[in-house]
Amino acid sequence: MKRADLRLPITCLLAASLLLVGPAAAQEEGATAAAALKIEEISVEPANPAAETLCQLRVKISNAGERIASRLGFAVSLNGQDLGVYGNQIFMFPVAPGTTEEVSLYNFWTTETSRAMPADGKLRVEVKLKEAVWTQVATETDEEGEIEVWTPIGPVENLPVKASVTLQMKTAN
Repeated sequence: MKRADLRLPITCLLAASLLLVGPAAAQEEGATAAAALKIEEISVEPANPAAETLCQLRVKISNAGERIASRLGFAVSLNGQDLGVYGNQIFMFPVAPGTTEEVSLYNFWTTETSRAMPADGKLRVEVKLKEAVWTQVATETDEEGEIEVWTPIGPVENLPVKASVTLQMKTAN
């Protein structure tokens, strides 16, 4: 076979191998990587609330990333009903790399006019970390003294992440 005759089979072989490798590479790129931020724990006090009880809500957030995370945006729902207060709130709380920090969220009532006592006596609390920003925190000095400056670097990838806890409520019986 002449050299010119070998070009066509080699070109076809290369094209076929790219077709076989292409979808695998696309799947790897499309695969969702684990988020650097994770909700480790949801804490509700009291742990077994009754109807019309004010509850304290806290979450523990871990940061497996290499930078400080802040500007935390949450969504919270009780038995599937969103608590609207989180719609436009950002928590400016730093979570340093390699740490787990507890963040106090807003208190909530177990029941309200728009949210009756669950028939099964179970209150499902779901917390979603919708957004966060990688942040650089530095101390600068000016004529008035030292000042802490927080500079956003970029959004935390692979969010949202969520977790939930189900509480057994006290009933009147």
